[in-house]
Amino acid sequence: MQVNIESSWKEVLKDEFEKPYFSNLIEFVKNEYATNTCFPPGKKIFSSFDHCAFDKVEVVILGQDPYHGPGQANGLCFSVSDGVPMPPSLQNIFREIQTDLGKQFPLTGNLERWANQGVLLLNAVLTVRQAEANSHQGKGWELFTDAVIRKISEEKKDVVFLLWGGAAKKKGASVDKNRHLVLESGHPSPLSANKGHWFGNKHFSRTNEFLASKGKKQIDW
Repeated sequence: MQVNIESSWKEVLKDEFEKPYFSNLIEFVKNEYATNTCFPPGKKIFSSFDHCAFDKVEVVILGQDPYHGPGQANGLCFSVSDGVPMPPSLQNIFREIQTDLGKQFPLTGNLERWANQGVLLLNAVLTVRQAEANSHQGKGWELFTDAVIRKISEEKKDVVFLLWGGAAKKKGASVDKNRHLVLESGHPSPLSANKGHWFGNKHFSRTNEFLASKGKKQIDW
């Protein structure tokens, strides 16, 4: 099946694209986008891959579901397009970076700048219907993104996996911890963060320390 995705991923995931579940998934997504308002825009469904080629992946952040409000989702987990108000989880991510690294709070919540440095911002499910959270769960996206995680775990080395919240920890449970660094904490959403499960995790400085220890370039968060 022809899938419009960055060429290195097209090669790495070619077996997935030929599986029956993926054909069914694409048919479902095409029908949903034809009959409902869905996010992100069709050309941005695979943005996380297009901004971060397979051989460039240094960090993986796992999200769950795209934002389902108009103009928010841009294909990168936790990220919003330029000019869109930052959702609470994203604000808490930047607050932790501010405390952890002393960086100023950014003007935009667009995380393309992270993706372009080798941070794969991967949602478990890549599409959603407007105003209906989790509406595209269980349609095949999870199988696809599990395969992505498996390929990174098996074929790369010294990648940092940031697993925030129960769903991300469960999804990343198969990552080989002998080959990669896995950092876990609560979710940055206010519900979790305000209970003390997010702030102070120092995931951003710890990621950079690990990358530096492996002779890799640190991420400019």
